Order: sequence, then structure tokens, then C-alpha cells
Amino acid sequence: MSGIRDRTAPHTLRGRLSLVALLTAALLMLVLTVAFNSVARHRLQHQADDELRTRAAAVATTVDTSGTTVRVLESPNDSLLDANVWIYAGRSLLEQPPATGELTRVADALARHGGQRCVTTTVHRPLRLCSHPVPGAGGRATVVTALDLTPYRSSADTLLLGSLALDAVMLACTYVLTGLAVGRALRPVRTMTDQATQWSAVASEERFGGIRRPAELARLGGSLDALLDRIRTLLRYERRLTGELSHELRTPLSRIIAELDWWQAHPRTAEQTRATHEVIAAAAESMRTICDTLLDDARDGTLTAPGTAEVLPVLRRLAEVPYGPGHLTITVDGPHLVAGVPPALLERIVSPLLTNACRYARSDVGIRAQRAPDGIHVAVVDDGPGVPAEFFGRLFEPGRRADPDDGHGGAGLGLPLARRLARSAGGEVVYDPGHSPGARFVVALPAG
Repeated sequence: MSGIRDRTAPHTLRGRLSLVALLTAALLMLVLTVAFNSVARHRLQHQADDELRTRAAAVATTVDTSGTTVRVLESPNDSLLDANVWIYAGRSLLEQPPATGELTRVADALARHGGQRCVTTTVHRPLRLCSHPVPGAGGRATVVTALDLTPYRSSADTLLLGSLALDAVMLACTYVLTGLAVGRALRPVRTMTDQATQWSAVASEERFGGIRRPAELARLGGSLDALLDRIRTLLRYERRLTGELSHELRTPLSRIIAELDWWQAHPRTAEQTRATHEVIAAAAESMRTICDTLLDDARDGTLTAPGTAEVLPVLRRLAEVPYGPGHLTITVDGPHLVAGVPPALLERIVSPLLTNACRYARSDVGIRAQRAPDGIHVAVVDDGPGVPAEFFGRLFEPGRRADPDDGHGGAGLGLPLARRLARSAGGEVVYDPGHSPGARFVVALPAG
């Protein structure tokens, strides 16, 4: 049975609202129809009783109760008055219409009870009988009149059929008009749904908030705008994570490719092969560390895992990668300078800065780590052309490069990545515009 209901139930909001409106209207019309026809039948019966009392009063004028006996006087319209009329003196029947045996028994019962009473009976057809005491007779004379109810009931049935037909027409109009009204009301919702689907697929800047709408649709538009903003943020975050992974994995992957090319170019000794394997393994481990670090940050939104790192070993490990410059110096204030971040995070923060310095340096690159009042500072310095003054404000924007045609590789993601990771650990990466010649970037991190 549930399967049948599922197949027959409307599957659209428009159909369901139309059905609810139809059922509500049907219930209301049923109540109104029953009430109307009940009132109409009662009114028709009241009219029949008024007709019977009027006839009884007319017949009572022909009954003489002035003497010791009750007499029925003759009148010009005696045949009309005597139709369906019984006249009683006490319980004695004085006059009755012809061929009314069954009705006479009903009239006798009314006369015996006395007073004004009415009953409905069915003898071949519906009839209404009423008793009416003759005024001034002291209860000695009673007139009983009968009336055929067929015309009245026919009128009641006609009213019932007419009201049912009107109900059917009204219900059909209600269903159609409700469907049209709901469809028109939902048209903006369908439009907004299509727009949201299109805008979310292409990460559009379009939003619903700029269009004036009714209060309900304005709230829906606000919810859709928030959803579109979240989708756009997620897409932007996904692109950023993909770009950062690509950017960070490029160096160890290039090292693996270079070692394999070198190893395959000429026959190598077992010792050289083992050294190549060690370099490849170290590069692969570096790639794994890079992936873990960036994915942990993407998963949690911030790197809050506790940890400390000795600065010197991390900087030496970074210096082992062949970045390109002929001269790289590392200076650390004290052998046990400790930063309050995990080693992998420190490496990922400094690595993009060192890569950029080696890419643009003419001959010298320097790394200096020292204590500072606010923690640990790691400065990366090169003797290259530096950063143009007009580019200072966009230096840490993702995908921005001062001169894309300078002949150097890069996607403009290293500096934004370094600053984002530093900030996630409570630190900062800044550019020193007063340094010349070349460029100087300073990483500020909490002390361990």
C-alpha cells in the first residue's frame, strides 16, 4: 500500500500545495454544503407547517362550537377546504377526505394527543400532518390537515444537486488557480536555483543580494549567497593548495630527475649508485614531509601542533639542496638556537624564501638566525636586483610576480605560502624595503 501511495502522491511542491488547498477547500465546502442544505430543508419544512396551519385556521372558521354539539357549517368553497382535512369533535371524527384509511389513523392519533402537533409520514408519498385546536371550542374540536411534501423535497434535492455541482466547479477552479498561483510564486525560486547552479559551477562573482526581493526570497538569496561564498572559498582554497603543493614539490622532484639522468647517462660504480639512491630517498622523504605539512595545514586550517626545532640543523639541511648560487652562508647566534615550531614547518617557511633568493642572487646568498625580543628572527638576504618599489604592496599576493618575463621560473606562490605558514604558527614574514642592494626577507617566529 505504501508503494501505491508513493506513486500517486505529488512529487513537486506545487502539486502538494495544490492538493492541500484542494483538500482544505473540499472540507470547507462539505461543511458549508451540509449546513446550507440542512437550513434549506428546515426552512422548507417550516413553510409546509405554515401552509398547514393556514389551512387549518381557514377550516376552523367553518366549525360551529357555540352549541352543545360541534357542527360543521357548509361554505362556498367547501370542496377546496375539505381536501386532506379531518375534523374531530373530541375524539369523534366528523369529516374526513375520501380513501384515506392509513392517513386517517395518523390523524386520529394527532387528535387524541390534542394541541398543535405535526408529524411526517409516508403513505405512497411523503406527507406532513398537523393538528390545530379550534379557537373557542375549549378543546372540544380539532382540525387535522395534511400536505404533500413532494414539491418541497424536490426543491431540497434540487438545491443539494446545485450545491454539489457548484462545489465541484469551485474545487476544480481552486485546484487550477492554486497551481497557477504557486507556480508563479515559485518561478523566482526556480530562477534562483538555476542561477546558483550556474554560478557555483564557474565560481562566479554574481550574487543574489543586490536584487530587491520579497522577504522570504531575500532570506533564501542570503543563504544561497553564503553557500556560494563558501563554495568559492573552497575552490580558491583547493587551487591554492594545489599550487602550493606543486610549487613545493618542484625542487625535490627536480633533484630526483637530475640524479636519475646523471645515473643513467654513464655507467656508475656501486658506491656512486648507492649515493644516488640516498639522494633520491632524501628527496622523496622531503616530498613526503612537504605533503604532510601542507595537508595538515589544509585539514586543520592552522598548524597548532606543539613542537620545537633547532634552527641550525634545519638551515643546514636546506643548504644541501643545490639552489644555484655559488656562495651560501649560514650564520646562527649560538649553537642551540631553538624556534617554537616543528622542524618541518620551519623548513617549509624558510624554503620558499631561500629558493627565491638563490633564483635572483648574482653571487651571494646569506641566512642569519638570531634571537629577538619577540622570539627568533631568520633573515634571508641576496645580492640580486631586489623588489621594485611599486610592487611592495602586492609582494605577498598569490600568483603575483614583479616581472613575469624575467626569465626565471616560478608561479608567485612561494612568498604567500611562507607568510601563511608563519602566521599559522603565530609568526610573520616581512620584506625589508630599506635593504640595498638586493632583497632581505625576515621570518619572525616564537622562541622554543
